Amino acid sequence: MGNMKCLVLGGGGFIGSHICDQLVAAGHEVRIFEKVGLSKNNIHHLGNRVEWMEGDFLNPDCLRNAVNGTEIIFHLISSTLPKDSNDNPVYDITSNIIPTLHMLEAARVAGVRKVILSSSGGTVYGIPRKIPITEEHPTEPICSYGIHKLMIEKYLFLYNKLYGLDYAIMRISNPYGERQRQTGGQGVIPIFLHKILHDEPIEIWGDGSVVRDYLHISDVARAAVMLMDAQLSHKILNIGSGTGRSLNALLEEIAKVAGLIPNVRYTPCRAFDVPANVLDITLAKDTLGWTPQVNLADGLRRTMEYLRNIGRT
Repeated sequence: MGNMKCLVLGGGGFIGSHICDQLVAAGHEVRIFEKVGLSKNNIHHLGNRVEWMEGDFLNPDCLRNAVNGTEIIFHLISSTLPKDSNDNPVYDITSNIIPTLHMLEAARVAGVRKVILSSSGGTVYGIPRKIPITEEHPTEPICSYGIHKLMIEKYLFLYNKLYGLDYAIMRISNPYGERQRQTGGQGVIPIFLHKILHDEPIEIWGDGSVVRDYLHISDVARAAVMLMDAQLSHKILNIGSGTGRSLNALLEEIAKVAGLIPNVRYTPCRAFDVPANVLDITLAKDTLGWTPQVNLADGLRRTMEYLRNIGRT
C-alpha cells in the first residue's frame, strides 16, 4: 500500500514502541499519542523519525487532534490491568470505553481507513473449556479488564457495520520482552528475570502449575504491522505462541538462560487467575501468513540482555 500515516495510541509504551519500530523500519509515517509527561525512553532511539503528541485520552478534543490526518490507528491504551480492574469497574469503563468511543467517532469523521486493536487473549475467553483456545471459544471474562476489551471489540464491529470503518483485533497472549517493566503488576518474565539477576525472592501465586502462552514482543509487533494491509473476513485473530508453559517450567527456562538458581516462595493463588490459557493460532497462520519467529530461549536471552544493559546505565 505504500507508506501510510499511522497513529499509535500508547506508542510510548511497551507494545506500542515496538510497533513504532517496525512501522518506521517499513517507511510509514508515525504519530504517537501519549499522556502528558510520559518518559520517551522507549522511543528515544527513533529520534525525530516519529511525531510525539501529548494529551489526555479522556479529552475528545485531544483525540480529534491526534486522529486528524491519519489513515491507520493502532489502539494500545488501557488505563487498567487485569489484576486491579475488578477493584473499580466504573473507572475501568469510564477511562477505557468512553474515550475509545470518542476516538472511533473522530476516526469516522476524519475518514480513517482502519483501526487495529490490541485486545486480550488472556482475559476475554475466561476459564477455557478446552485448550488450545480458538477464536470461536465463548467469551466469559472473569475480570472487568476482559469485559472492557470485549466491549471495544463489539464497538469496532458496530462502527464497521454502520460506517464501513475497517478494523482488526489482535487477541494477544502474554507478550514479553525488551522495554517491559520489571516492577509492575503485569509481565511475569521481566519480573522473574529482574529478581533472579538481583538475587531477590521470586513469589509465585499458587503451586506454579498455572499455564500461559508467552510470545516475544517483536512477533506481536510484526503481526500488528501485517494487519494494516490484510483484507480479512475474520477480523479477530489470536496472536500467541501456540505453546503453553507452567510457571514452574518457565522458571526453569529462565534459570537456565541466566545460569542462576532462583529463590522461590509459593503463596496462595489469586481468584482472577485462569488455571490455563493457551491460544490456537491456526487462523493467524492461515489468513495472515504470520507465525512466531522468536523462540522462548532466544526471547529470554534478549530480555535478559536488555535488563542487564539498563542496569549498567
